[in-house]
Amino acid sequence: MELNNRKAFHEYFFEIRFLAGLVLQGTEIKSLREGKASFADSFCFFQHGELYVKSLHIPEYKFGSYTNHDPVRERKLLLNKRELRKLEAKSKEKGYAIIPLRIFLADSGYFKLEIGLGRGKKAHDKRETLRSRDVERDIRRKYRV
Repeated sequence: MELNNRKAFHEYFFEIRFLAGLVLQGTEIKSLREGKASFADSFCFFQHGELYVKSLHIPEYKFGSYTNHDPVRERKLLLNKRELRKLEAKSKEKGYAIIPLRIFLADSGYFKLEIGLGRGKKAHDKRETLRSRDVERDIRRKYRV
């Protein structure tokens, strides 16, 4: 089970990627197991030396009752101290953002969030990326056996 943020790869160049644990509630886990989540406008930020993800929409579990969670609450990310320091230093530079890339269920049974340190693309970079993808797709299509 894996959910990807495809729009992020269109908007950013990613230099470094990290795998982070997510602090989730029970109904959030059940909703993620159903394959429901939206990355629209989500980003990561630092607060008191800890990393959080904001605007990651995990809809309420339909069979949950009064124990259901807030769909867009801020969720804490779990990384080791060295990774946190490295990310915080780089994210303070102009033009960098920490963006969630994908959520997946690890072999350990826990949900992990892959985050990337990205620098925003300009309009001409986006066009170049689309052009190169089209060329690669045409080549694959032409020489397919």
